[in-house]
Amino acid sequence: MAPRHYPDMSTTITPLTAVTPTAVTAPIGSRHHSRGFWLVAFLFAATMAFAGAPAPLYVLYAKEDGFGSLAVTVIFAAYAVGVAVSLYLAGHLSDRFGRRQVLAPAVLLNLLAALLFLTWHQLGWLLAARFTSGLGIGILTATATAHLTELHRTARPDASPHRAAVVGTAANIGGIGLGPLVAGFLAEYAGRPLYTPYAVFAFLMLAGLLALVLVPETVEPAIAEWRYRPQRVAVPPQARAGFVAAAMLAFVSFAMFGFFTSLAPSFLSGTLHHTSHALAGAITFSVFGSAAATQVLTARWAPSRLYAVGLVVLPVGLVLVVAAILAASLAMIAIAGVVVGVGAGTAFKAAVTSVIELAPPAARGETLAGLFLVSYVGMSLPVVLLGLLLQWAAIDPSIVAFGALMLVLLTLAAVLVRTSRPRRRDRVTGLMSR
Repeated sequence: MAPRHYPDMSTTITPLTAVTPTAVTAPIGSRHHSRGFWLVAFLFAATMAFAGAPAPLYVLYAKEDGFGSLAVTVIFAAYAVGVAVSLYLAGHLSDRFGRRQVLAPAVLLNLLAALLFLTWHQLGWLLAARFTSGLGIGILTATATAHLTELHRTARPDASPHRAAVVGTAANIGGIGLGPLVAGFLAEYAGRPLYTPYAVFAFLMLAGLLALVLVPETVEPAIAEWRYRPQRVAVPPQARAGFVAAAMLAFVSFAMFGFFTSLAPSFLSGTLHHTSHALAGAITFSVFGSAAATQVLTARWAPSRLYAVGLVVLPVGLVLVVAAILAASLAMIAIAGVVVGVGAGTAFKAAVTSVIELAPPAARGETLAGLFLVSYVGMSLPVVLLGLLLQWAAIDPSIVAFGALMLVLLTLAAVLVRTSRPRRRDRVTGLMSR
């Protein structure tokens, strides 16, 4: 997922203690923060990998308990709902209480989810486990991204923030991709496929959580009187046209992420008759891996260029997905996964970057919160509707209908991007002329 905190947004940094002499203390502080940077990156990646781990295992749950594609999509949607709820209710709490104090509960929620996965396999418990994991991930992504940025800034004050952004992207989206890859491999070759992957990721998360005590805090907890309120979600009037375009593009991007994380493994085993869990994990990894790599490589691209690439590549990937299902072609679905990842990664980055440009600094956090909430609705709603459709219609017309809806939304997004961006340029020109 994209970060909710950015270097140009206000954060409170804990100052390094200035004792004798500066030449001795500065390198020690730098080493501590540099080590903390990599420990947080490890914890971030391990927890995100756990969140993606169930993707190649849904087929096994369906076979064991006898539920179909609709139940799989509802289980997956429970995760997206959990992320959206926690982003709204708790994603901003680390600004008040400190990064470590919020990171620890976020990881503990995912350890609880791992315990639920290890103990029960019934549908109700799977829903609870995925929702609990989503709650933790929603808190984790905002907090870990901000913590990485601040640790890097303190460890290397003269360096570009680009490194922190790259590592954060790799840990976030790359971690989600690694989860299915590792889980699929373990399920295929290590035995006890519904236990071993969760046990491995639980161990990694626990190790990272214990190492968190070595990570410096970067936020001075506020001591003034404080009243809790949820994250505000608002879009300034002057940003609404551009926001709708960005939100529509983010919606479709996350819908494709949701498809490859929920229903794609079922299509591999059912329609394409490839039952390898390792293969299912590799297909899911190809989407998130290519998305992460694309976001890293396009880190310095302008929104207009990102939009241009995303609005071309994502529809191509979508058409390839539909064609692969209709043709029952494993090679095509593998290629489609990479193309979708490139397109969705670029498109979502365009959406986030554009919203950052459009929204006034004072309303940037609220506007981004709205974008992320729309994104996670996109991750859950379309695949649930596809799961419902599959209860009444065959796979071919269902996937064609899904693809057609996504293409319509992408077309509308392209029209809105074209009509909204000149207005933004005119506004900027007007401001410069004052």
